[in-house]
Amino acid sequence: MFRNKEIRRIVILFVVFTVISTTVGFMFGMAAGILELVSAGTLGILFYIFTKTRYKHIARLSEQIDRVLHNEEQLYISEASEGELSILQSEIVKMTLRIREQNEALRNEKKHLAQSLADISHQLRTPLTSVNIILSLLEKNTDSREQKALIKEAGGLFGQMDFLLASLLKLSRLDAGIVVFKKERIDVSNLVSAVLQPFLIPMELHNIRTAVDIHEKTEISGDFRWLSEAFQNIIKNSMESVGDNGKIEIICRDNPLFTEITFHDSGAGFEKGDIPHLFERFYRGKDTDTAGYGIGLALCKNIIMRQGGTITAKNHPQGGAVFCVRFLK
Repeated sequence: MFRNKEIRRIVILFVVFTVISTTVGFMFGMAAGILELVSAGTLGILFYIFTKTRYKHIARLSEQIDRVLHNEEQLYISEASEGELSILQSEIVKMTLRIREQNEALRNEKKHLAQSLADISHQLRTPLTSVNIILSLLEKNTDSREQKALIKEAGGLFGQMDFLLASLLKLSRLDAGIVVFKKERIDVSNLVSAVLQPFLIPMELHNIRTAVDIHEKTEISGDFRWLSEAFQNIIKNSMESVGDNGKIEIICRDNPLFTEITFHDSGAGFEKGDIPHLFERFYRGKDTDTAGYGIGLALCKNIIMRQGGTITAKNHPQGGAVFCVRFLK
C-alpha cells in the first residue's frame, strides 16, 4: 500500500497536519491537545483500515484478471460494495465475458480450421492418387488411343480439383466477410435463363428436359453474379440426380410476403437421413458413389443466406428432390 506514491504523500500531509493541529491544541490546553491527538489517531486508523480494504479488493480483482488472461475456466468475480470498485468490478465482468466469448470463438475456429484442412486433404488425395496412377500408366503405355483416353481422364480430374479449390476460395472469402454483394433489382426470368445457358448442351446430350414457369416481371433484390453461382450449383445437383432422360422444373411464385423459386427434379430424391446435412461442407451423403465433393450446396446456401434469402431441401410427394429458395420483400 505504501509503495503507492500518492498514499505516501497523503500520509506525509496527514502527519504534518496532525502535528500542527495537536501543537495548536496544546497551546489552548491539555484537554484540547489530547482530544486533537485522539481524533487524528482515530482518523488515521480509519483511513488505514479503509485503504487497506480497498487494496485487498483491488488485489483480488487483479488476481482474477490474471486468471482470465491465463484462460482459467469457471471464474467468478465477487461483488464490491464500494462505488468506484463496484463500477470497476462491473467493467471487469463485462471484459471477462467478452474474453471468454472470444476465446471460445477462437477455439471453435481452430477446430473448424483443422477439420476443414483434414477434409480438403482427404478430398484432394483421391484425385491426386488417380492422376499419379494415370501418369505411371502413360509412361508404360505406347498405344496412342489409350494415351489420349488417359490424358482426357487426367484432365477431368484436374478440372474437379480446380472446381474444389475455386469453391473453397469463394467460401473463404464469404466467411471472411470481404465479399460485397450488390443490391440490385433482378428479373427472375433473366436470371434463370442466364443460369441455364451453360447447361443447355450437357442437358441436350443427356436428354434432360427443363420446364420453366415464371411470371413476367417477377423481381428479387440481390447480386446477379453471385445468385447465378448459387442457382448453378442447384442445377448441377439436379442434373446429377436425374441422370439421362430426366426432367427439371423451375417454378417461381410471388406474393406480398416473399418470392419463392423452386427447383424440382425427377431423380430418386434424398435419403431421409441426408436431408438435415445436405448443406454441410464436404457432406456427400450415405451413398459413397455420389459424384462431387459436397461443397456446391454449402456454397449455395452461404451465398443465398448472406443476401437475405433462405434455402431448404426436401423430397417431393410425387418423387424427386425439391430445392426451395425464398427472398423476403
